[in-house]
Amino acid sequence: MRYVRAVWRGLALFAIGPLKPVFAVGSLLGIAALPWLIEFPRPLMGLARRLAGEWSGVPIPVPYQPKPPPPTPGPDGLYRSADGRTLYKTAAGPAFGRYYTWVMSDLATWRDLGWLVLDPVIGGAIAVLPAALIAFGVTGPLLLRTNVFIGLVSIAVGVLIAPWMLRLHGLWTRALLSPASAAAIVRARAFGWWFANGQIANSRCFAIGVQSLLVIPLVPVYLLALLLGPLGAPVVVWSRWLPNLFRMYGRRWSELDLPRPYLPVSGSSWMDRERWVLRDPATWRDLGWLIFQPVIGIVPMLLPMTAFCYAMGGLIGPGLFDPNGSQWVGQLYGSRWLALVGGVLLVVAMLALSPPLVRAHSLWSSLLLRPTAKAMMLVEREELTARVEQLTETRTAATDTQAAEVRRIERDLHDGAQARLVAMGMTLGAIEALIDQDPAAAKALVSKARDSSASALAELRTLVRGIHPPILAERGLADAIRAIALDSPLDVQVKAALDGQLAAPVESAAYFAVAELLTNAARHSGAERVWIDLRHLDSALRISVLDDGTGGADPSRGSGLRGIERRLGTFDGRVTVSSPSGGPTMVTMELPCALSSPKTSTFSATD
Repeated sequence: MRYVRAVWRGLALFAIGPLKPVFAVGSLLGIAALPWLIEFPRPLMGLARRLAGEWSGVPIPVPYQPKPPPPTPGPDGLYRSADGRTLYKTAAGPAFGRYYTWVMSDLATWRDLGWLVLDPVIGGAIAVLPAALIAFGVTGPLLLRTNVFIGLVSIAVGVLIAPWMLRLHGLWTRALLSPASAAAIVRARAFGWWFANGQIANSRCFAIGVQSLLVIPLVPVYLLALLLGPLGAPVVVWSRWLPNLFRMYGRRWSELDLPRPYLPVSGSSWMDRERWVLRDPATWRDLGWLIFQPVIGIVPMLLPMTAFCYAMGGLIGPGLFDPNGSQWVGQLYGSRWLALVGGVLLVVAMLALSPPLVRAHSLWSSLLLRPTAKAMMLVEREELTARVEQLTETRTAATDTQAAEVRRIERDLHDGAQARLVAMGMTLGAIEALIDQDPAAAKALVSKARDSSASALAELRTLVRGIHPPILAERGLADAIRAIALDSPLDVQVKAALDGQLAAPVESAAYFAVAELLTNAARHSGAERVWIDLRHLDSALRISVLDDGTGGADPSRGSGLRGIERRLGTFDGRVTVSSPSGGPTMVTMELPCALSSPKTSTFSATD
């Protein structure tokens, strides 16, 4: 009975074989574009593992990595990518990134795909062999007129080897569907890196090829714009977006130094703009690139993706799954098996060819799109001139700001503390005159003088805090910002990661900039919560202030943000404002500076 049951079980395992190519296609689609399809065949692999344990006596543990938890928002209500560099308003973006990383980095994903492709041939042959021998023994003497003795021997052999073939099928299944060894994981990661790198490069080749098609209609437009003179100068400038796009590809994909080589605008009239465009060497180098790019960038760059898709869909697919395919699809020299081998080799060749092809195209682009030495000298001279003008402007702004600050201090001293001190002197004179004649009146004046001295002291302290807050000098920037956060009517959270002390002028500028932003948030944004983040990255102090207000902040319409830009511009600082209508508003400030005297990173929040 055990032998007969093994025969029928082998037939059952063979019968589910036609389902595996369908699931293999789903896995391939998942790897190529739709990661959710990668989980589609896993119930079939689960069934194979269970049957291997129950029928073949070969238990196979489940090898999959646990699914990642759903992303959670940070304290600012936004979601972050795995590297923390990208912010999302919803969980869809980071959830997709986590899911894709999970399925693609799991070695079981690739082992499942290998089993789906190979098991219909190898596992299916092992499982069906006993039933095939029995069928030959029964039908051979009747249909093929073979010897009856041979038929009986075939039946006996088929029955006797059935349990062993069932056991062998279970061992074969375990070889691919069980958890991988440490060495296999290392090899798989290396293969996964190679495959991912090749697939990414393949997609980049396709993007370059498709976008190179845009050059064909752009060339006559570019030439016509050059012939039109002053009227065509704006069109020439507009056409630079495509060469700049490929310069960006060269920098990001091949790490080549491809800066934008265009000269800064000189003059404001139509004729000035024409002379500026025509005397720029990059204008003519762009024209040469546009003329040759269709030849270099279309056919060679579209070849990898075309060959890859043909190998996957024209050779491998029909060769495995379409028994009634035509003579030219799914066959190579009349053989579907040769088509399978040729398709696999073609896929491997295209994945290996794509990275050097992307590099070669970037090198070609650099021949014309990279600025010449003369152009770089002109650009550097123009940049130096612009830099001198910027420094002159910031120095003038700093001088004006300093003069205004001195005038403010003089005004506050004259109208505030000085006036109170003069009043105190007059009150003390009156006390001296009345102390013998009317002690009660003199006592009342003493009380008034004491109140005036307290008011003068409070005004002096306020004035000192406006110049340089004592807590800033004593405790540093992080604790000083926490102090103003505690005084704010909003719910402010402060996170600081400063492993050292900043220069006093930088701390002062950052402190008053944050104070101004908190004031703006409380007065104008309608916000309830504010998040402040202080970090020192890449030799620069980076401060982010995020609020949940209504947004709409615009530096061109408000003196507060412009004042912050002028204050930080003295230190070559930058201010970036992101404030869409409806919020939130994020202001990012960067100040080049160094750190000294290490301190501990801390976190605090106001209730």
